[in-house]
Amino acid sequence: REGRHNPECLSWGIDKERVLRGRTALEVYFDFMRSFRVEFDKYFEDGFISMIEVGLGPCGELRYPSCPVKHGWRYPGVGEFQCYDQYMLKSLKKAAEARGHSIWARGPDNAGTYNSQPHETGFFCDGGDYDGFYGRFFLSWYSKVLVDHGNRVLSLAKLAFEGSCIAAKLANIYWWYKTASHAAELTAGYYNPCNRDGYATIMEMLKGNGVTLNIACADLNTLNQLDVFPEAFADPEGLVWQVLSGGWDLGLPVAGENALPCLNRVGYNKALDSAKPMNDPDRRHFSSFTFLRLSPLLMEKQNLLEFERFVKRMHGEAVLDLQV
Repeated sequence: REGRHNPECLSWGIDKERVLRGRTALEVYFDFMRSFRVEFDKYFEDGFISMIEVGLGPCGELRYPSCPVKHGWRYPGVGEFQCYDQYMLKSLKKAAEARGHSIWARGPDNAGTYNSQPHETGFFCDGGDYDGFYGRFFLSWYSKVLVDHGNRVLSLAKLAFEGSCIAAKLANIYWWYKTASHAAELTAGYYNPCNRDGYATIMEMLKGNGVTLNIACADLNTLNQLDVFPEAFADPEGLVWQVLSGGWDLGLPVAGENALPCLNRVGYNKALDSAKPMNDPDRRHFSSFTFLRLSPLLMEKQNLLEFERFVKRMHGEAVLDLQV
């Protein structure tokens, strides 16, 4: 909206526009994926590369870059809509005219700034414009552009990496999850207010492309978030469960990863609870788990013992409790 450029990803608006030296963004993406597959052919054929996670946006996640720290965003700001380059505005104008309301060819003018809170805005507050006629039109368009972008890129990935397991990562935008509008999710492209399942169309798109769903933040505890930022109405566990349930109900393979450095049993147990929910009658579980944030601290004896215990439990082995 301020005219600044974000280097984290290309605008979805140029997926089919020949503005990259005569090529579209989709053609560039496909050329890169195909080149990667050829360059590392031996590792694919020998099974060393067992899964490819295809980047679909900032941090590799299927979302808009709605909360960039370099532009001043700080947690738990609602973020800003990212629809102001000429190509996105052209798409919005076309959608508004097709709907018969050309005046709707604009972004919301009362959605605050990167660090606003929902109740401070006319768009995201309880009973706000997000749930009005224009708001529903805009959010439907905004989220559809994101899902269509994911679908196009993953369709090409299936061709480039034929025979390989492909994963797509969703962000866990869990702050303001306990408010009516779910403001931070809306600016990220997840049209998931309290009266709508905003992840259903995403799951269907992933299912249609036969990819694995990857969800971050399997280790976050809602109570901890409320202790640190009680005003953010955060619920990482609630959001993870909504996404996991939506994926599993469609039969999607689901992978996970931790968001924070994890060295103790509390964090490991939280990840295990997400990976293999207790008392699930269908015995659903993650197909894989990526352990992130490795550090030299992991090599300390007690930390390494806890990590060993975590890995064994993740693989279903019975282990004796270690002395904490």
